[in-house]
Amino acid sequence: MSTAAITTAKEVFDLLRDDLVAIEQEFERLSTSDVDSITEIAGYLREGGGKRIRPALLLLAAKALGYTGSSSIRLGAVVEMVHTATLVHDDIIDVAHIRRGRPSANTQWGNSKCVLAGDWLYMQAFRVALEERNFRILDLLISLTQQMVEGELLQMERLGSALNEQEYYELIYRKTACLFRVSMQLGCVLGGASLQVEELLGDYGRNLGLAFQIVDDVLDLTASEGVLGKPTASDLREGKATLAVVHALQHGNVAERADIVAVIEDQSFNRISHERILTILQRNGSLDYAMLAAFAHAEAARKNLSILPDSEFKRALLWVTDYVVAREK
Repeated sequence: MSTAAITTAKEVFDLLRDDLVAIEQEFERLSTSDVDSITEIAGYLREGGGKRIRPALLLLAAKALGYTGSSSIRLGAVVEMVHTATLVHDDIIDVAHIRRGRPSANTQWGNSKCVLAGDWLYMQAFRVALEERNFRILDLLISLTQQMVEGELLQMERLGSALNEQEYYELIYRKTACLFRVSMQLGCVLGGASLQVEELLGDYGRNLGLAFQIVDDVLDLTASEGVLGKPTASDLREGKATLAVVHALQHGNVAERADIVAVIEDQSFNRISHERILTILQRNGSLDYAMLAAFAHAEAARKNLSILPDSEFKRALLWVTDYVVAREK
């Protein structure tokens, strides 16, 4: 990331510093249970860090609309609890052993305890949200959870088979972008926004989330394990076709398509190497195609902000779109 981008990142963090610290403290408080294993697993997941981009979006949306209350802290913790619950369930489903450079929780406590800890985090998130006594907030969170579960099931159904672009976008919306969208919408609810404003800022979250996941998928193919904090090309190794792979399947020659299909069906690089797949993707311009799609969604997200008056919070939201497409992990 450029020096200018790092400087801007510091400015954005400084803008939200106190609130993000408060969200972290609230997350810790709310993820403490009388059952020791729940507290231990939740603490381990929380301490694994993360970008905290979703609660940051909620804060920025609320503040851009003039909100100054404390509910943004509670709902920021709710968003992060939901996100954390999905991560622990993802690792179990994907049989993952590494998460953010550390052993995944399921390798430490086993699948059974981690499934239940994830369920507990979901229920705790809803319990806290219920305290807001706002049906719109509950409606958003219930719809979000349903879509994320549907996304996991759709992905499981399509493992080991190729997707088309429409299917890919539907999948990443449910798995990733819908949480970005709802984070923005929750900020809008707190800020008393009209449904029109909520829709536009929700679209910002959707476009940002799509860009985020597309970049994530490209990095999975191209970045080193040391940078990613997990094995490279883990998506392909699990039989998942991401956008660059979908593009190469549409534009590669017969032999190239056969090699890609072999990896997806085998869910391994036993017959075809990772290096061979990268060569195919580069020859067909597939990695560039995916990045251009990410840039297009980031630009669409910026346009969604045109309804907001100028403020330091709007400028921070504009910067987030640059960060998402420029990040290296």
